[in-house]
Amino acid sequence: MSPLDAAWHLLNLFAPALGTAAIAATLAKLVWRRDLRAARWSRLFGWSAGAASLMLLAGLAVFGVDGRMATYGAMALGCALALWFAGFVRS
Repeated sequence: MSPLDAAWHLLNLFAPALGTAAIAATLAKLVWRRDLRAARWSRLFGWSAGAASLMLLAGLAVFGVDGRMATYGAMALGCALALWFAGFVRS
């Protein structure tokens, strides 16, 4: 496997986590506009992307493969909890 192939594999592994985090942070800023006024989008994105990435890696470790529905459910839950923590608890 070439280094370019390895980079594409890593990008494709973390693409669902980064996409979910971007969409969730954007929707959270739109839905709770007044409550999350002080929280920057980049901070919300960072916390939710980190949590979603950890859930993807945990799912890979537990199931041995990526792309299981349980992993995606855990990723969504982790992303929501991270958004709650970063937006409402730490602000």
